[in-house]
Amino acid sequence: MKYLITEEQIQELKERISEHKQKPGPLMPTLHDSQRIFGCIPIPIQKIIAEELDESVSKINGVVTFYSHFSLEPKGKHIINVCMGTACYVRKSQEILDTLCSTLKIKPGETTPDGNFTLAAARCIGACGLAPVLTIDGKVYGNATSKTIRSVVEDLLKEESK
Repeated sequence: MKYLITEEQIQELKERISEHKQKPGPLMPTLHDSQRIFGCIPIPIQKIIAEELDESVSKINGVVTFYSHFSLEPKGKHIINVCMGTACYVRKSQEILDTLCSTLKIKPGETTPDGNFTLAAARCIGACGLAPVLTIDGKVYGNATSKTIRSVVEDLLKEESK
């Protein structure tokens, strides 16, 4: 999926950085703003942040790649996280993930070409009693089955095609 970086976005980022530099620890707030402004934090943006904060690009990249909230590539409009923790895995979360891969025609970690969906496999969502679990746009779906989740995603697909 391609992303477009505009001069207006860069200016907004630089304004936010100058505000953050007035307080201790400007890196994390700057990265959160960057993710919001651009939808991701690719290397060209990391270079701007590094220059503005007088940090190395490798340090910025290390933080961006460490935290799952940040992304080097744009995320889709709808984010689907399938829990692959032990409780969910033994209750067939792999089957649900496979169904989503087939339905959306993407692999975990990818975004659909239209930018509507990003699919991810999570280590643990923390709702083991509801296994298997997944989230769609932060909403938890417990005791999930391939059939029920396919229906939810197909409804979202129909909504997006309007």
